[in-house]
Amino acid sequence: MDNTITLSFVDKKNILSPGELEDRCRQAAPVLARAVAGDPRYQDFTGWRTVDESASPERVAFLQEQAARVRAGADVFVTIGIGGSNQSSRAAIKALRPKDGPVMLWAGNTISAREMADTLETLDGYRSVYIDCIAKNFETLEPGIAFRVLRQYLEKRYGETEAAKRIFATGTPGSTLHQLCKDHSYTFLTFPERVGGRFSVISDVGLFPMAVAGIDIGEITAGMRQMRDRLFAEGAEENIALRYAVLRKLLLEKGYALEMLSFFEPRLDFFAKWWVQTFAESEGKEDTALYPIVSSNSEDLHAVGQYVQQGRPVIIETFLTVRERDASVRIPPEPKKDYFDYLTGKDFWDINEAARKGTFAAHSQRGIPCLEFSIPAIDARTLGQLYYYFIFSCYLSCELLGVNPFDQPGVEAYKHQMFQLLGKY
Repeated sequence: MDNTITLSFVDKKNILSPGELEDRCRQAAPVLARAVAGDPRYQDFTGWRTVDESASPERVAFLQEQAARVRAGADVFVTIGIGGSNQSSRAAIKALRPKDGPVMLWAGNTISAREMADTLETLDGYRSVYIDCIAKNFETLEPGIAFRVLRQYLEKRYGETEAAKRIFATGTPGSTLHQLCKDHSYTFLTFPERVGGRFSVISDVGLFPMAVAGIDIGEITAGMRQMRDRLFAEGAEENIALRYAVLRKLLLEKGYALEMLSFFEPRLDFFAKWWVQTFAESEGKEDTALYPIVSSNSEDLHAVGQYVQQGRPVIIETFLTVRERDASVRIPPEPKKDYFDYLTGKDFWDINEAARKGTFAAHSQRGIPCLEFSIPAIDARTLGQLYYYFIFSCYLSCELLGVNPFDQPGVEAYKHQMFQLLGKY
């Protein structure tokens, strides 16, 4: 199977002039060169860049050993975290759907009382519960209070000594979370200091929960390295990450405001959420950037599809398509007259492909700028490639926009207001 990821662009309104994309890619060559070499301006935030710094083969083997211990004892595993601390692993687990591990749950990504009450009730139905609290600096409210509640739940249920064996925490060495683990004998994993939350899939943060679920994180990281090697080797004009970043910048300049990631496999729903966070939090500064949105099809074609086809033309559409047929369900004959006989014998896969191709044709003919990522399959190696690809592309895109890829000052605004209301200060 050809495991190459490709990018194509259809521009039926001739929004870009001939050669414009290539010219801008050549102009952006220094941006690519700095990213590949390691820009000293961002040395405190690019621990993910080489993959090996934060996810070396030795580290992967260690995480697999720790995960095997959990898998041997757990019926259910709760990942506590918010934003980048849980999006990446949840995306992979939802996409790959491993079947032989513990039930995977998520907490600390909401402050809803109902959600926490339901989580506790759900855990009562399982014999053996393990948890992992992920927090870079252990100051974020959502995972902090979820960890307290779930930690006390385990202690009440199993006693403090046994509970300690079931508690993992992933944080920065030297943090208050690290001290909590040392004080109470919880297993501590590393949230690398040079890796921010939305880039943390290339570390213990994303890889450990995946390994607990039963995903081959060796294949995930092999895919990351495969994409790293490709992007570091490709020149500016053909570099698939730079072309994507430049296309997005050009279309923004020409008045487009939103980028919609469209896909026809619902398994990619949470991967799309990770994509939204990565680009929105990295780029959304200085009153600029495309607003990232998602269309999970064919369901959303019966909702936002109307707007895309005839609404205000401010959307560019990026299709994420899968080449490998990985399931087959044929429409059986039916003696009762239901008016779907024209589909008898056809496979769901082929019908879904017809919907995808029809959507691409209709939207591009309308004049919507349509990009297409064609991926070989939804498997661990491909997901590893996609994670690295979009992280690197987002980095380049921020550079082209002139914004810092690695900070998020706007996120702090709601926290300040919330903490005042809660009496923190």
